[in-house]
Amino acid sequence: MVRFGVVGTNWITEAFIKGASHNEDFQLAAVYSRTEERAAEFAGKHGVNTIFTDLEEMAKSNVIDAVYIASPNSMHASQAITFMENGKHVLCEKAIASNSSELAEMINIAKNHNVVLMEALKSTLMPNFKAIQENLHKIGKVRRYFASYCQYSSRYDKYKEGKVLNAFNPEFSAGSLMDIGIYCIYPLVVLFGEPKSVQANGYVLESGVDGEGSLILKYDEMDAVIMFSKITDSTLPSEIHGEDGNIRIDKISTPEKVEIIYRDGKTENISREQLADNMFYEADEFITLIQQGRQQSANNSLENSRITMSILDEARKQMGVRFPSDK
Repeated sequence: MVRFGVVGTNWITEAFIKGASHNEDFQLAAVYSRTEERAAEFAGKHGVNTIFTDLEEMAKSNVIDAVYIASPNSMHASQAITFMENGKHVLCEKAIASNSSELAEMINIAKNHNVVLMEALKSTLMPNFKAIQENLHKIGKVRRYFASYCQYSSRYDKYKEGKVLNAFNPEFSAGSLMDIGIYCIYPLVVLFGEPKSVQANGYVLESGVDGEGSLILKYDEMDAVIMFSKITDSTLPSEIHGEDGNIRIDKISTPEKVEIIYRDGKTENISREQLADNMFYEADEFITLIQQGRQQSANNSLENSRITMSILDEARKQMGVRFPSDK
C-alpha cells in the first residue's frame, strides 16, 4: 500500500484520485490546501481524516509515503523539493518545473534522497501510446512527426474581460506552451529523443505568456512540426509520417483511436482498450516504481523530462516569454 498526500484540490486532483483508485495499492491519506475550509471540504468528500495547511508539516509527517502535486507550475519545484528532502516520493503534474535549472535541482535532490520523482504526463503511459511504440517499425523510415493540440480556454474569456487568471499569468509559469504544448512535445521526445535544433514562433499576450504558437524541431533524418493554442480550437489529428505509411493519432493528449494508413491505402487499427479514468496509468506506473525500488519510469524518465524542459526553455526564449522563476 502506498499512502498518498495530494497538493491541489482542483478538477485534475479529482481525476487523479479517480484514476489512481483503480490500483488497489493506492490509498489517499492526506490533503493539503492553503485554507483549512477547502482542505476539510475536499478531504471529507474523499473520506480522508488528515488535512494540512502547512506544506512543511505535511512533508515531515509520517502519514504519507508519496505526494501528487497539482499546484500552479511555478510552485512545483519548491514544493517537490520540500517533500523529497523529507524522504517522500513525488509525482508532479506537467510541466514538472518552470525551467531547466529548477528541474536540475529537483533531479539532484531525488537522487540524493533516493526517492522517485516522475512527471505526471499521462499520455505516454497509456496503452495506445505503447501501441504506437510497438508498431512504429511498420511505417518504415520516419520522416516527420506532426502534433497539434489547440483548445480554447474558458479562462480566455475572463482574460478578454480584463481578469488575468492563473492560466494566463507569467507569475505561475503558465501559457499555452507550458500547459498544453507539452502534450505534443513529450511524446516526440519519448519516441525520437533530443532534437538538433528548435525554431519557435508564437503570439504573446499582453500579460506576458503565449496564447498560441508553433515549433519546428530538426532531427538527423526527420523533422517535427508542433502547433498549440489556448485561444483557438483545432480538430486536426496528429500523425507520424513514415516512408511506408503513417500513424494517425486522434488526440495527442489522450490517444484513443490510433491507426496505420499504409501507402497502398490499407488501414490497420492498432488502438487498444483503455480505462476511461485514464490517469490510472501514470498512478500505476508511479506506484510500481516505488514498490520495485526503481527510481525512474522508462517513458516518463528524468532524462525525457530534462530534454522536454530544454525545448520549452528554448521555445520560450525565441517567443519572448519570460517567467519570474527564470534566473
